[in-house]
Amino acid sequence: MVQGIAISAYGAGATALYNDQTIIIEEVLEAPIDLWVSPADLTRINGFVLKPEGACLGEICIPIKQDEDSELFVKRLGKSWVNVSELARKLQQPFVTDAKAAAWSFGAIPQVRKSFLESAIAPDFALKNRKGETVRLSDFRGKKVLIMTWASW
Repeated sequence: MVQGIAISAYGAGATALYNDQTIIIEEVLEAPIDLWVSPADLTRINGFVLKPEGACLGEICIPIKQDEDSELFVKRLGKSWVNVSELARKLQQPFVTDAKAAAWSFGAIPQVRKSFLESAIAPDFALKNRKGETVRLSDFRGKKVLIMTWASW
């Protein structure tokens, strides 16, 4: 029992949306408010890998005890299960769910964005200029660039 919720049966599966990807999860544990998946599905969803020290993505590592049940980890039906929604809460990662559709949508992980902001390197992207030619930000590498945006809405 985790947080008063008995988790003991397989669910029919779920869909996770993250980082412009749709991940179909074949097996989940039935739980009314959380998404419990296998460690392999955790990696498929958000890139985190379950290691002895916890769930890790690069230098980000959230400690998870794997020798006892917790809000992040349980062993049921002979398998290990990780609570993706609780991991998102610990990471302060926004998410929403549609329980009827068994769909979960996860926003950006703040710690991942933090390293992007600290590096001060913009991601490469391509746009059409006024002449209709494709221009990439990387075309201006090593030069100072001013990017101005505008939207009618």
